[in-house]
Amino acid sequence: MPDFATARRMMVDGQIRTYDVTDPAVLSAMLSVPRERFVPADRAGVAYVDTDVPVGKGRRLLKPMVLAKLLQAAGIQPEQRVLVVGCATGYAAAVLARMGAQVVALEQDAALAAEARRAVADAGEVTVVEGSLAAGWPGQAPYDVILLDGAVEAVPQDLFKQLADGGRLVGVIGEAPASKAMLFNAAHGTGSGRAIFDAAAGPLPGFSKPAVFAF
Repeated sequence: MPDFATARRMMVDGQIRTYDVTDPAVLSAMLSVPRERFVPADRAGVAYVDTDVPVGKGRRLLKPMVLAKLLQAAGIQPEQRVLVVGCATGYAAAVLARMGAQVVALEQDAALAAEARRAVADAGEVTVVEGSLAAGWPGQAPYDVILLDGAVEAVPQDLFKQLADGGRLVGVIGEAPASKAMLFNAAHGTGSGRAIFDAAAGPLPGFSKPAVFAF
C-alpha cells in the first residue's frame, strides 16, 4: 500500500514550500487533508504528483502548488465564509475547512457533487450544493472569499456581486499558455484584479467569454 502520509509531506515540502508558500494555515491544512480520498481509486497512486489530477467528467483537481498559492493570496481567516465554485470531488473545499473557513462548495455535476459529499463528510464545515457554476450561490452570500476551483475565460459579474465589500476572488483566468492566477478585490458589487503568477488549470464549464461580433 502506498505511504500516503510520506507522499503528502513530500508534496508540501517539495512542491508547495519551494514556491514561496509560507502561510502556516495553508501548509498545515494541505499536510493534513488526504488528497488520495478525492481522486478515483485507480488514481490514488498519483494523487500527490505535481500536476492537475483527473477526477472524471472532464474535470481535474488543481495542481497542489496552484491551489496553495491561490489560498495564500486570498488571505483566508478562520470563520470567514468561502464559496468554492466548481468543487468537483471537494479537495479544495476540505483544505479550506481545515483552515477554519465556513465553506459552501458549488458543483453542477450531480455525480461529482455526490463524491464531494462523501469525501468531505469529516472535513469540517462544508456544505455541498448543486447548481450553475457561473451563477454562483447567492442564497448564502455575501462571501468573504470566492475560489474558482479551475480555469475560466472570464469572471461573471454575478460572482462579484456575491462578495462582501473587501472580499476577494481568486482563480486562474484565461486559456493556457496565456492564463494567469488572478486576485480580485471587491467593492460595491464589482471587482478589480491583478495577476499574481503564471498558472494553468483544467477548465470549468460555463464560463466562456461573450461572443464579440466584428462589422
